[in-house]
Amino acid sequence: MPEYQEVEVLRRASRGDQDAFGELYERYVDRIFNYVYYRTGNVHDAEDLTARVFYRALNHIQNYTDRGVPFSAWLYRIAHNLVANWHRDRSRRQEIPLSDAPTLHYKGAAPEVSLMVTQERESLLRLIRRLPAERQQLLILKFVEHLSNAEVGQIMGRSEGAVKSLYHRTLLALRDQVDETDLTEGD
Repeated sequence: MPEYQEVEVLRRASRGDQDAFGELYERYVDRIFNYVYYRTGNVHDAEDLTARVFYRALNHIQNYTDRGVPFSAWLYRIAHNLVANWHRDRSRRQEIPLSDAPTLHYKGAAPEVSLMVTQERESLLRLIRRLPAERQQLLILKFVEHLSNAEVGQIMGRSEGAVKSLYHRTLLALRDQVDETDLTEGD
């Protein structure tokens, strides 16, 4: 949807047009879900939090003001705040549902190879989830959403140069953590 069309859809949605909000939902739901999923690592929680993002957006869209940044930046900020609250609540009570247990899928590779790859991926995700929320957000926006530094800067409220600097420092810190950890042993 071109920017001029999105402005019109936003105007209609802010006046209570549910079809217009539906267009915005269809455009951004997958991106917001991916962001939330990579921050939580849990499909069920990601679905729940994504629904909350759009529920909150629907209830407050009349307060949305175009300040020269994309509408998606507003949605990502709502998602970021909800995920931060989710993490804070989870830290108070630690639960590990059975549905989060790793699932191995046979795809023709030897089972031990699949197991090692899965363990390395899970270990890397654990290391990423230990990073500060801002750095997790940066990695998701860059590697999952494939956004440019300028777009990431708009969402995070930083300059493009600050995003580049944070990106560089984050990758160096992550590399140091990987060097200190044997990813096949699961921390």
